[in-house]
Amino acid sequence: MSKTVLQCVWEFKKRYPSTIMWRIRKHSAVIEKHLNPGEKVLYAFAAQKNDNATHIFDTAVLCVTSDRILIGQDQILYGYTLNSVTPEMYNDLQVFSGILWGKITIDTVKEVIHFSNFTKRALTEIESIISMYMMEAKKLYPNKDKVSSVIK
Repeated sequence: MSKTVLQCVWEFKKRYPSTIMWRIRKHSAVIEKHLNPGEKVLYAFAAQKNDNATHIFDTAVLCVTSDRILIGQDQILYGYTLNSVTPEMYNDLQVFSGILWGKITIDTVKEVIHFSNFTKRALTEIESIISMYMMEAKKLYPNKDKVSSVIK
C-alpha cells in the first residue's frame, strides 16, 4: 500500500522535528486532491515557502510523486495554491546551509521556488531525493535537439 502525502510529511517531521511547519494536514490535502490516477507519492516534506528565515507562517508541502513535483499551500482564509513541476520544466536545485537553518531553491523554466527554515540535517536528504528523481525522470524525456530536427 502506498503512503499518503500526510504520512510522508509526518515521517519527515519525526526525523527533523525542529523544521518549522504549520497546518500540514490542510497543505497535504491540497496535493492529495490533485494527484492523478495511478500517481504514487514517493517523498514529501513541509517547510516555509519563502527565502526569508524570519517569515515563519508561509508553510507549504512539497511532494515528489512518480510523475512530477507538487507544491501545495492552503490559504488561511480561502482557497489554495498548487504548483506542478514536471521533469522537463526542472532546471536545478540549490542548497544553502546557514548558522541555524537551511534552505533550498528549485529553479524551473518559469519560476524559482524557495523553501526555508529546515533543520540543516534535512538538507542532504532533500537534495539527494529531488536530484536523483529528476535525473532519472529527465532520461525519459526526448532530447530537444532530436525533436526539433525531426520537425524540420
